[in-house]
Amino acid sequence: MDKHNPTRRPVTVADVARAAQVSKATAARALGGYGAVRADLKERILEAARRLDYRPNELARTMATGRSGTIGVIVGDIENPFFGLAVRGISDVAAQAGFDVILSNSGETLATEKASTEVFLAKRVDGLIVAPATRHDGSHLQDALGRACPLVLLDRDVPGLSVDVALVDDHKAAREATQLLLAAGHRRLAYITATAAADVHYRGPEQIPLTTVLNRIAGFLEASDIAGLTEAERQIRLDAAKTARSQTILLDLLRAPGRPTALLASDSKIALEVFRAARALGLHIPGDLSLVSFDDADWTSAVSPLVSVVSQPSYELGAAAAQMLVARIMGDKAPPRRHILDTILIRRESVAPPRS
Repeated sequence: MDKHNPTRRPVTVADVARAAQVSKATAARALGGYGAVRADLKERILEAARRLDYRPNELARTMATGRSGTIGVIVGDIENPFFGLAVRGISDVAAQAGFDVILSNSGETLATEKASTEVFLAKRVDGLIVAPATRHDGSHLQDALGRACPLVLLDRDVPGLSVDVALVDDHKAAREATQLLLAAGHRRLAYITATAAADVHYRGPEQIPLTTVLNRIAGFLEASDIAGLTEAERQIRLDAAKTARSQTILLDLLRAPGRPTALLASDSKIALEVFRAARALGLHIPGDLSLVSFDDADWTSAVSPLVSVVSQPSYELGAAAAQMLVARIMGDKAPPRRHILDTILIRRESVAPPRS
């Protein structure tokens, strides 16, 4: 390299071809991993590429092969440990299949999800994995399918969209968690979820944008109904995603006459807010307030009392979504699949009989 001109142009396929004494077309096939190249020529080309420090032009490779070697992933909340583990499962499977992962966080907003989808399509990703922010609008996802981009939904469903879906059995999980509280003798139960809503009080399914939340509410209400609890719907609270908002919701709920003696939290972030609210009110878990939470976050088994949780197979869910997507990218034309995984209810110390 010229010391007076420390910058140099990128090494091209033509440079590698000259160094290996082959045609540019042969070098392109060897470097791009497509077409037939004689073994001895391929080794000579790869050695020349290493010697010259050749870096592939990804745009050119996409144009030549029709594939970018990338998968776009859109999740609702990167800070949620559930999605962190799911993305790890996606990344591991993708890497084994030779794909890189590009990640986007929708913040559970449809507009951001639509914008991210458009960016990924413009970048010519080979496929998409999306945790949809709403069940009410899948037009952008249908558009992706119309543009021949394979698509798999993660954790949530969009009714009417004919694609592969990787889910957990949320209805069954919520029903079993509620039954655990009922079996301990509780009759005043509440369910708290982070799902966005204009009204924190549950009025009906039309308020709920996510199929996961809809199924969990259904499981909570089914178990409550079987137990003869007629006011269960009135004890469901929405929109507890932010700390200040969740504290307002929890403090109002736990200060009310005939307050709940047991709570089911939709994720570990809300469960942590339950601990804060209980401390602020001088309530003890589980003596004054029993708690079960979705997600087996690390902290739930490190506090006192240990928190009873619904452990979700987050990593396995992400891996399943990636496996289905890779199969579609490779040409799988089978009818859409629904890969449903079970959760595990882990009983710990945060559930006890009510004092009153």
